[in-house]
This record gives sequence, structure tokens and C-alpha cells, in this order.
Amino acid sequence: QVQLVESGGGLVQPGGSLRLTCAASGNIFRFNTMGWYRQAPGNQRELVATITSGGSTNYADSVKARFTISRENTKNTVYLQMDSLKPEDTAVYYCRATANNQYWGRGTQVTVSS
Repeated sequence: QVQLVESGGGLVQPGGSLRLTCAASGNIFRFNTMGWYRQAPGNQRELVATITSGGSTNYADSVKARFTISRENTKNTVYLQMDSLKPEDTAVYYCRATANNQYWGRGTQVTVSS
């Protein structure tokens, strides 16, 4: 009964900001790694950012210095602050969390366009 629900996506202009939220629920005390992936039409799903239970982060080169991932372990919630957005950031953003298994959210659309 683990469920990940993303929110916060939308339409923004280039240079704008969005904050994505992934709220997890279910019979998991604490996830190991949580992260964000994205997939644009015709493309493979790619890693955006991850964060471990200890707070170690990893970012794709394309989003470094622009995106910030964070989490609240007691709530099993992960965030992605996206600044200086570019049209190439347009994609469906998916939340992923791991424990003994991996779990995926259904995704939230982010569109960056003028």
C-alpha cells in the first residue's frame, strides 16, 4: 500500500521557478534513497536528483546549480526546488523512493515555455 503522490507541476516561463513535492504513504518506516526523474516525449526517463536518508545528494549535470533536492525523513516527503527553468526542463517529473523495493509516483507535468 505504498503510494507516492507528486504535486507542484505546472506551466512557467523560462527563468521561472517551481517546487515539486512528493508525499509518500504506506508501510515504510523510512525510505533509503528518494529522488526525481523526468521524461520528455520520445525520450528515455532520466535521473534529475537523488537524496539519501543521510542527506547526501546527487544531481544530473544539466540541473546542477539550478535545482535543489531536500527531504523530511519523518514525513517521507521529498522536494525539488527548481530555479532558472529552461524549456529543455519540460517533462513529466516522477518521484522515486527505495526501501526493499522501489516505488514510483504517477508524475507531474512541468512545462517551461514563453
